[in-house]
Amino acid sequence: MGHMNTQPNTNNRSSLIRLPRFILAGSILTAVSVFAVTQTVENGGNDKKPAIVLDAKPLSHETKMATSFAPVIKRVSPSVVKVFVTSKADPAGFDGDQSDLLRRYFGGRQGGQRQMEMPRQQGIGSGVIVTTDGYVLTNNHVVDHASDVRVSLQDGREYPAKVIGTDPKTDLAVVKIDANSLPAIQMTDSEQVEVGDTVLAIGNPFGIGQTVTTGIVSATGRSAIGLDYEDFIQTDAAINPGNSGGALVDVEGRLVGINTAILSRSGGNQGIGFAVPANLARDVMESLMKDGKVTRGYLGVMIQDLTPAIAKKFNAEGKSGALVGDVSANGPAEKAGLQSGDLVVEFAGKPVTSSRQLKLQVARVKPGESAEVKVLRDGAEKTLTVKVGDQPNLDRLAKNDKQPAAKDTGTLNGVAVEELDRQARREFNIPESVKGALVTQVAPDSAAADAGMSPGDVILELNRQPVKSAEDAIRLTENAQDKTTLVKLWSKGGQRFVVVDETRTS
Repeated sequence: MGHMNTQPNTNNRSSLIRLPRFILAGSILTAVSVFAVTQTVENGGNDKKPAIVLDAKPLSHETKMATSFAPVIKRVSPSVVKVFVTSKADPAGFDGDQSDLLRRYFGGRQGGQRQMEMPRQQGIGSGVIVTTDGYVLTNNHVVDHASDVRVSLQDGREYPAKVIGTDPKTDLAVVKIDANSLPAIQMTDSEQVEVGDTVLAIGNPFGIGQTVTTGIVSATGRSAIGLDYEDFIQTDAAINPGNSGGALVDVEGRLVGINTAILSRSGGNQGIGFAVPANLARDVMESLMKDGKVTRGYLGVMIQDLTPAIAKKFNAEGKSGALVGDVSANGPAEKAGLQSGDLVVEFAGKPVTSSRQLKLQVARVKPGESAEVKVLRDGAEKTLTVKVGDQPNLDRLAKNDKQPAAKDTGTLNGVAVEELDRQARREFNIPESVKGALVTQVAPDSAAADAGMSPGDVILELNRQPVKSAEDAIRLTENAQDKTTLVKLWSKGGQRFVVVDETRTS
């Protein structure tokens, strides 16, 4: 299945880096006990909600030059902590023969057998105290697979920490230390953050100690590192390895984000850093503190962004929103009446400008709650009410093997199709419920390839006309009125729309 390439340009040797917790300065790998400590994710276990300090009033945008941020830093820096982790090294990569060989030299005896002693890795990241009774917000990748976690405060006190919960989908985690009267940070409404606002990054880069850097908000709403839920604040404040989990604050010292990743050619700061916005972090944090896990709302739709070409085909030029490509059977969206081809323009009273934004908005609704969804269907506006469900496991697998192709000389030049027989379904993992024409070949220099079509896709519709067979696909492309074709595809278990524009090659 072919997709538009959204990865960083490898020719420029740039890469996105989630700031590593393992510091390579000095000797940090040591051989320790052979027994692994199992990390358990614990429920908060407390019906009483910890107090989170929130100040949502907007910043003043009066232009004035600050001579010093020292008063702000003195107030905020005690809230930012060091997070020390110990993890058992992954023995993966040792095959049986290697392990047997190493057992001759490492470890002690257990049950008469020599056992290899695996070293552990030690590293450091950052965290932010969010409640006075010891809840600390950090990144998931800082504490992931940790066998031991300790938190060090600015005043030198150090505490063992429990991992209350982690959320890999946002790269956030919450740990708890047994302490009271702690200097909790004040949070703010990150939706009010604007490009150009001055921000300060506070953390422990390279393990050298707490460090403060300054910059501005370079962009908002970034999706950058391939997480399931991304809404990053981009900043040019210097962020380096070890800053993971640290604080991004405004000029009043309020938390606007949790520093998470950098875009870099060298591995160090190059002026492009990303922070999880405070609003998203607060939603995740509250769920982890209450339940030890994150529960997200679910609609049961496959969505995509509205490109100008697709908008033209749907009579939605000048509009923005999330286009519904597929609706899950018996899901909340289907029960509410949503259909493939609907353009979602508003959800729960808030405008929808992209598929990513709709995904984030739905995730914030608690399962069981209802929300109004405004859609454009064939140019007409409809308002539906959907009862949001609980998100199931949506992982899907697909096999994509090469097939012999039968050439098609219709409008979709360079695309070959054949019937969906039992062998094709088995080889491409296509359900029996999917009816259409199997794409077996796409010329790499064709408009279809540029649009994202690839072998293994199934053509379901052409210009809103159903396709039940390869013969249908050929017939519907023989007498096309123009050289742009709206194609509805099944791909890897879901449906999507693409526009194949052959006007440039006609």
